[in-house]
Amino acid sequence: MPFSFNGLQYVVGAPENVEGMKALKPLRPFDDAVIAFLNDLSGELRKVREYPDVATFGFWCRKAALLQEKAKYDDIAERFGKGVVFHSTPSNVPVNFAFSFAAGLLAGNANVVRLPGKPFEQVDIISAAVRKLLDGQHANLAPYIAFVKFPPSKEITDAFSAICSVRVIWGGDRTVAELRQSPIPARTTEITFADRHSIAVIDADAYLAAERKDTIIQNFWNDTYYTDQNACTSPRIIFWTGEKKAEAKEDFWSRVHELVKQKYTLAPVQSVGKLTALYSVAAVRKVSLVKSEDMLVTRLIPETADAGLMDYKYNSGFFFEKDIDRLAEIAGVCDLRCQTLTYYGVPETDFRTFLEETRPAGIDRIVPMGKSMDFALVWDGYDLIRQMSRRIGGLS
Repeated sequence: MPFSFNGLQYVVGAPENVEGMKALKPLRPFDDAVIAFLNDLSGELRKVREYPDVATFGFWCRKAALLQEKAKYDDIAERFGKGVVFHSTPSNVPVNFAFSFAAGLLAGNANVVRLPGKPFEQVDIISAAVRKLLDGQHANLAPYIAFVKFPPSKEITDAFSAICSVRVIWGGDRTVAELRQSPIPARTTEITFADRHSIAVIDADAYLAAERKDTIIQNFWNDTYYTDQNACTSPRIIFWTGEKKAEAKEDFWSRVHELVKQKYTLAPVQSVGKLTALYSVAAVRKVSLVKSEDMLVTRLIPETADAGLMDYKYNSGFFFEKDIDRLAEIAGVCDLRCQTLTYYGVPETDFRTFLEETRPAGIDRIVPMGKSMDFALVWDGYDLIRQMSRRIGGLS
């Protein structure tokens, strides 16, 4: 079998699935069979209580939500999937693969999905639910789906890249460069999600006036510590606006620390990593460290905040923090690498004014705190349905 290799494991599907994908007829975007499958997958996953990210994916792929997405496209009758999508997904964000896979299927394609290399219970739960549905009432879609695991291997990557009509690469710049060593057909579309960083803006006065502060803190946890700040959507710089910044920060970070103590384990290697990051930035930039009883929350105050600051970012609860008087002051960090801006208490009109005045090179999304990981079919500026399907023109 051409798609059997040492080290290649099929979690969903089999080598013959992949072998036959090139001969499959592409589907239309938002095909009824696909929506029915994803809706049943939603029903399976929304039962999961111990993993909020699994339940979030389940909620996202329910039929009502998908039909709302479908209504945004006025040219579906002229579109078909491009063929085979090869998804290379990140090793450190457990549920990213599921969103990427669902987008490829919704666009009308067969999908080969490389699962995260690290062991995650969430991956096992979603894969088991997919297998169950494909073995039962949705067997018609089984030829379109393969989930695989394999260690870094150019031979295997070459094989999957050679048959794909779309290659989707999630990861850092290094990952993109490595996978580009495997050639793709001349007309294959490549979608890359490379190194990005994200930021947050909190209005101090709005925070202090909030009645349900613990909900705000939980939302901040979901944006940051839940993925260990490994997600590109996790804020690295926290900007504070408003009048009572000092009072708000004292309350906010005290509550964050208490929640982190309850729910998070900081491994020794992470502590060393945070110290290394601290010394690296302190060697070249003027920063001050906010004193803390432990290393669960690390806060650095830079004298200036610009895009170069993100060369020294780290994870595991490592934050830069800066007071501002106007939103325009964040423009310096909003370069092409800046992806998501989360916020609390800042009016949307202020952001519209900021965007009009500064026209930043970056920022693809502005969402409320706690919503940073909410997936959308337009991601990092890519309309995934249109990027992964083709339009047949000329018919009136």
